[in-house]
Amino acid sequence: MKNSGFNILLFAFFIPLTYSACKKEETPCVKTTWYLDADADGLGDKSKPYEACERPVGYVSNSNDDNDEPPKNINKGYSTPATYPNMKLLWADEFDGTSLNEKFWNYEIGNGDNGWGNKELQYYKKENTTVKDGYLTIQAKSESAGNQVYTSSRLTTQNKFNFKYGRIDIRALLPKGQGIWPALWMLGKNIPQVNWPKCGEIDIMEMIGGNGSGAGSDRTTYGTAHWDNSGQHAQYGGNTKLTSGTFNDEFHVFSIVWDEKKIAWYLDDKQFHIIDTTPSGLSEFQEEYFLLVNLAVGGDWPGRPDGTTVLPQQLVVDYIRVFQ
Repeated sequence: MKNSGFNILLFAFFIPLTYSACKKEETPCVKTTWYLDADADGLGDKSKPYEACERPVGYVSNSNDDNDEPPKNINKGYSTPATYPNMKLLWADEFDGTSLNEKFWNYEIGNGDNGWGNKELQYYKKENTTVKDGYLTIQAKSESAGNQVYTSSRLTTQNKFNFKYGRIDIRALLPKGQGIWPALWMLGKNIPQVNWPKCGEIDIMEMIGGNGSGAGSDRTTYGTAHWDNSGQHAQYGGNTKLTSGTFNDEFHVFSIVWDEKKIAWYLDDKQFHIIDTTPSGLSEFQEEYFLLVNLAVGGDWPGRPDGTTVLPQQLVVDYIRVFQ
């Protein structure tokens, strides 16, 4: 116990010295501008900034999104069953992942030959395709790429999924507007060998956007077969029109039932067009086909966008199912 007073006194001075040495200096707050990412695609909305030292939930550091709204009416509309009596599911894409399944799909890039043969005005890119929350979305934008002033995407299953005959159901929410041209369609597998139209083409759904009552109408869709008739292009098509609203208001199911004798077109399980494929001149429709999904801007049929056209526009696909 000798020198205990000195030890106590030394300890009393030692405590504050130790505390002072270990005290952390506070880092000053440096505010950063963050941007709202309402559709959770990793891209921020430049019109909705927020300044904070740390990133708030639902915000990102970039402002690259030009359409930060989730597709409207995402759950509204018609649906078809996942099974049918006396048929089996041959192939399907429910778009359940976070990116396009390239085991099934190819991206076609560029503006093709003469705008894909139709004088279309868009340049097709991968970046305009997203898969999220069970939906495939192709977005048409007003932006320059490849000497074009619009961009979009075009997808095919060529050499990855080819088939002959069946029922094809495609549930989709369509875009709208003058010059907007979405398509869900098929081409003959042998197109590299025989070219178009000898390969055959089956258009499950095409819409020529616009506010008119003719071909350019957001409430009318077309189903068409194309083939070669002694060296000349031949086609036979039909169309159907909504009694109210547009195809941009809610989802619809576009279908064909294709067998060795006919192709029949359906909108929401109601037949609106049919072609007899038994004549020998229509042998193209007894071959294997692959699927295509694209959203074109402009071209011979729809014409150019005008002052009424609002961009970006989206083609949203919920599922594609092929039964046999």
